[in-house]
Amino acid sequence: LRGAIRRLGEPVIRTAVGRAMREMGRQFVLGETIQSAMKRAAGMEAKGYTYSYDMLGEAARTEADARRYYLSYSRAIAAIAEACDSDDIRANPGISVKLSALHPRYEVAQSDRVMNELVPRLRALALLAKSAGMGLNVDAEEADRLSLSLRVIDTVMGEPALKSWDGFGVVVQAYGQRAGDVIDRLYDMAQRHDCKLMVRLVKGAYWDTEIKRAQVEGVDGFPVFTRKAATDVSYIANACKLLGMTDRIYPQFATHNAHTVAAILHMAGDRPYEFQRLHGMGKTLYDIVRQQHRARCRIYAPVGAHRDLLAYLVRRLLENGANSSFVNQIVDENVSPETVAADPFEALERPAPAIPRGPDLFRPERANSKGFDLTHAPTLAAIEAARARFAAHQWEAAPLMAETPDPDPAQPVANPARPGDSPGSVRPASAADVDLALAVAEPWQAAAAERAAVLNRVADLYERDFGEIFAVLSREAGKGLPDAVAELREAVDFLRYYAARIPEAEPAGTFVCISPWNFPLAIFTGQVSAALATGNAVLAKPAEQTPLIAHLAIRLMHEAGVPRTALQLLPGDGAVGAALTSDARVNGVAFTGSTATALKIRAAMAEHMAPGTPLIAETGGLNAMIVDSTALPEQAVESIVESAFQSAGQRCSALRCLYVQEDIADGFLTMLQGAMDELRLGDPWQLSTDVGPVIDETARQGIADHVARARAEGRVLKQTAPPDEGTFIGPTLIEVPGIEALEREVFGPVLHVARYRAADLDRVIDAINATGYGLTFGLHTRIDGRVQHVTDRVQCGNLYVNRNQIGAIVGSQPFGGEGLSGTGPKAGGPHYLARFTAPDRQRSHEDWPDSSDRFSAPEGQDAPPQTLSLPGPTGESNRLTTAPRTPLLCLGPGPEAVQAQARAVMALGGRAISATGRIDPERLTTMEGISGVLWWGDADTGRAYERALAARPGRIIPLIPGTPDPARVLGERHLCIDTTAAGGNAALLAGMS
Repeated sequence: LRGAIRRLGEPVIRTAVGRAMREMGRQFVLGETIQSAMKRAAGMEAKGYTYSYDMLGEAARTEADARRYYLSYSRAIAAIAEACDSDDIRANPGISVKLSALHPRYEVAQSDRVMNELVPRLRALALLAKSAGMGLNVDAEEADRLSLSLRVIDTVMGEPALKSWDGFGVVVQAYGQRAGDVIDRLYDMAQRHDCKLMVRLVKGAYWDTEIKRAQVEGVDGFPVFTRKAATDVSYIANACKLLGMTDRIYPQFATHNAHTVAAILHMAGDRPYEFQRLHGMGKTLYDIVRQQHRARCRIYAPVGAHRDLLAYLVRRLLENGANSSFVNQIVDENVSPETVAADPFEALERPAPAIPRGPDLFRPERANSKGFDLTHAPTLAAIEAARARFAAHQWEAAPLMAETPDPDPAQPVANPARPGDSPGSVRPASAADVDLALAVAEPWQAAAAERAAVLNRVADLYERDFGEIFAVLSREAGKGLPDAVAELREAVDFLRYYAARIPEAEPAGTFVCISPWNFPLAIFTGQVSAALATGNAVLAKPAEQTPLIAHLAIRLMHEAGVPRTALQLLPGDGAVGAALTSDARVNGVAFTGSTATALKIRAAMAEHMAPGTPLIAETGGLNAMIVDSTALPEQAVESIVESAFQSAGQRCSALRCLYVQEDIADGFLTMLQGAMDELRLGDPWQLSTDVGPVIDETARQGIADHVARARAEGRVLKQTAPPDEGTFIGPTLIEVPGIEALEREVFGPVLHVARYRAADLDRVIDAINATGYGLTFGLHTRIDGRVQHVTDRVQCGNLYVNRNQIGAIVGSQPFGGEGLSGTGPKAGGPHYLARFTAPDRQRSHEDWPDSSDRFSAPEGQDAPPQTLSLPGPTGESNRLTTAPRTPLLCLGPGPEAVQAQARAVMALGGRAISATGRIDPERLTTMEGISGVLWWGDADTGRAYERALAARPGRIIPLIPGTPDPARVLGERHLCIDTTAAGGNAALLAGMS
């Protein structure tokens, strides 16, 4: 293609591709307008076919979208009415509508809005269709909205003005395991409302999506059958059921499978029914059926502009190209007639590959964390029953120590959403408590198998007490229910992942774990469980805003069998953390928080701890996303809203700066602002809340000041209104020239947006890299070559393509940044636990005869990147790549030590820079181009080097006192690609059997 562009020029190629798309569009789409579609339909109508018209388009993302689709349906009904000239509604053309197109928040969490706002729209369309004498079919949606759809349909059917109308139709998907129950429910509705229903039975349209969603959610089982033969059998069984209900139901059988058609012809007899086929498919089959059996046949015909075609077209092409597709098999000369017309009942008896269920996704290594389906009414009821008794509970947090503590006086803990509701109090650890805890701390001496068993029991206890955990997370940390579920699951995954991967190594000794308030259970548990898995004594210091959930977590760990000498809780403010990170008895620190605080900890450790004491720091980010002109706008907007505003933007991974290609920017930003209007702010206890509070008034004021400065400069494009009480910030969109305009990370629901020209893509990447941060990055594009180019160039720890850039999954998407965003190794990854073990320490008794500030050129060759595919849900590619960091500086002391150090670095695939003499520590404060320093000499010089490295601005550079582990030499980058983003899961559909 590039060669053709060079020869012919881009305009010629663009014209040719556009014409090819139009020709392909004519194959599957009847017309660009309802008028042109009806004109084209006249030929088939003359042959005895009727039509059901479907107005193409994605689900509404904004209220403007929903109004536009509603108007499109209304106008289509008015146009189709001209062709409705029969008294028999079955002989007239009809229309199909999507409920997701009529409301931008068509989901269970917003069911009150759906009933108040969508029902009137559907009722109005139904009344128009009735007056026109035509049928109106409600298309099927994903399984998580099935109950809501039935509720909407039942309500509309109850409209008195629709009484005696037999044109209301509903689509039932045979691949759904509830298909038979749905048909029974519809029959009951028809009886109660004294009418007849049209029921279109289809195989199903979202099979791959349903499989992926169930795996991602971790639920046990699937809402759909996992084998095509089971779907075929379900179709025939439910067709038989429908044919037995023709007193209230007019069956409509939509299929292109000749075996299924033959079965229906055999079962139906003289009962009323019709067949349906898609425009562009099944013509030969149904010409034969009409000629030989005089059966009614309706053509389901998509109508719309070519810009709305792609998702529908890709879905059709994937379905038709699937190995198991009847349409594919019948034209494949290599497939025998016996296979094409195989009996699905016999096929069910043959073994087939099993698709892993959610709980089994990471077996045999470990069980997946328990999933909670927040669209499932019984699950929601169980959650509410479990957490309701904690709605007004008062928790008390205090130090949990091996000896009796003497904490400071109690302080109230705030609820950031409801100032009048304090969930409890905390007694901070005193200075004496910190000293005592350090004195009595003892590494966990149990065998690795026993430690693993205890950590797995902790995971089980976490899941047992989900109700209390959800309640604390809501009232103390302002977490909405989806975030609370994700937090619990991540914490459980950390426990089981690290329990399964305990290395054979000695523990570091006493490890301090300092965790943030934004993930007060997940990150807290991840740090602590890693340190415990490797046998350390742990002193856990939670964020001062969230001591209650930390106290609950440590209590459950003790209940599971972790000794108190091995695990102590020290709640408090920054003074507690400062004391812990300035004590020589500490052998390692794990910290998650701001870059500035990490640098302070680094300096304190250099001053007080043994040289080479490990520091694992996961810090902030100026995270960017690029959306090019080929991206699916609806999909990209959904990803952006999730990445920037979920959790009130209080994630390390949250999107801070969005780049939109200028060719699409105006329309795209209009859609984004419309989607922001649909977000609901409020009490996170309520399922309907999308955006909760920021953590406290200090945070709120700092964000508000930033927004106020932007508003004064005329750069605020959009801000939604916050509630009257609580520490809320309305989601905000601010225009900037580029990421270089951001002086710091704004930790809240504030998104900055810049426009870029296609020719400037590399300049945009350079600007992102120039910030020095490298935590997460997102890209939306449909060009594979661009995916490769951008992800190769962006210097970032976690990269996401065609999805949101938050919510890393333990073991599947190891998380952690580079540069100013962290030290590594990645949490939830294969290299993390090694950093909690005792670092190797070598002692060279050589010395340099004199000083020198000269160094060798980098020695060795960078090893080629090594990529590991990690387990995860279908429809997603998760790859962890290790590649050499910048060179490591080898300081000896002495030539032989330097040579040994360089050999060790190069053996791991890195490059080494060798000293030629003793160097002044001050030289280390400014030296560029190094990622670590090896020193195997005396402690006093080592401490001087540590101080010099701690004084450096920018990223944290470690002092390595012995042979480096692989993660010191090799950096990690993770790339996650949503492989279904173009419209379907090709790999899964191809393998369906």
